[in-house]
Amino acid sequence: MYVVLDNFSPHSHAEVRTWAADSDIKLVFAPTYCSWLNWIESEFAALRCFALNGIDHRTHDEQNAAIAAHIRWHNARAEPKTRMASESPIRQWTEYPAKAA
Repeated sequence: MYVVLDNFSPHSHAEVRTWAADSDIKLVFAPTYCSWLNWIESEFAALRCFALNGIDHRTHDEQNAAIAAHIRWHNARAEPKTRMASESPIRQWTEYPAKAA
């Protein structure tokens, strides 16, 4: 099994690497400065745009309410990610399967 990770330093800690090796898991690290490859980064960008940017929340509770409202709105409209950039020109020079996770 493969697990794709970003370059957050705890992901490459010796204990994590040992656990992965013992569990027959291969760790695959995304290249540095490629947040556009990580789907969660697009979710964070939307959260920033719709709940945080340009708004001066008076309290942490008010900010937490704005974040929670955005997450509820997003989850009510969420659909599974299935396309995996199948039409991307990058796929034409790689050997990644079209429906890789």
